[in-house]
Amino acid sequence: MNLQRLEVFEAIIRNDFNVSKAAQELRQSQPGLSKHLQLLEQELGFPLFTRKGRRLLALTEPGIEVHRVAERILRDRDSLKGIAAGYRDSDKGSLTIATTHTQARYALPQVVLAFRQRFPNVHLALRQGSPAQVVDEVVSGMADLAIATEVVHEATDLVSLPCYDWNRVVILPVGHPLVSAKAITLAALARYPIATYASAFTGRSQINAAFAARGLSPEIILSAIDADVIKTYVRLGLGIGIIASMAFDEVSDVGLTARDASQLFPSATTTIGLARGSYPRGYVFSFIELFAPHLTQQVVEEALLSR
Repeated sequence: MNLQRLEVFEAIIRNDFNVSKAAQELRQSQPGLSKHLQLLEQELGFPLFTRKGRRLLALTEPGIEVHRVAERILRDRDSLKGIAAGYRDSDKGSLTIATTHTQARYALPQVVLAFRQRFPNVHLALRQGSPAQVVDEVVSGMADLAIATEVVHEATDLVSLPCYDWNRVVILPVGHPLVSAKAITLAALARYPIATYASAFTGRSQINAAFAARGLSPEIILSAIDADVIKTYVRLGLGIGIIASMAFDEVSDVGLTARDASQLFPSATTTIGLARGSYPRGYVFSFIELFAPHLTQQVVEEALLSR
């Protein structure tokens, strides 16, 4: 089977069934792509897309199955290329990491610095998004690995590798009554307006669940993907904040006090996700180990082979 036809098929799916956009992505003519698709459907013996006139609307039922297989075939092809490239140029290439703002801002800077010092000829790119977008980036082949808290371990197309556990702090403006309280409780927090992370970001679902389990409905006055935004509004006296503990620094976060909230919320786990069937280049293993020292190349390889 012609792999180029599978590439065309996958490009059309990535571009929401728009052949013109797929042609731009692949730098080919639209008629040429349409011909490749026609030949692929003839070879398989069934239509891959439902149509309205010349417009492609959705995948047919057999088209969905072909999509699953085509993704795996193209990923395996890229893995073979990666193995060859890894042996040819073990310290050259590119590494694209899909991650959330919190990881990019607070967890990754020192890791990126150490990686750049070790691999100066590797181009590093960070693609930020929601946890769901981060997963899609890796599944689609746009990124080499995902780093996030939510959904990575739920993605069946990824091998997930737990990195570290973390929890939260409550941030308070100077003079707030909770600064001097002997202990803080969920009921005490619920008495004040709260600024915290947007839904689906940085363990927000665990925060919601903890309040709900106590029958509490706090007033969430601000939701943001960026802890720095939350801090800004807490400093202004808009309310109290709940953020990841890694996002608070006693020296730089002037005007704020943090109270440990690990007794109020379950811990969250930051996870790395790699596409199933992939084989990373050598420097990708090095990056993973810099980020999570217990994830050695041997551990990662065993995980990729056993799942």
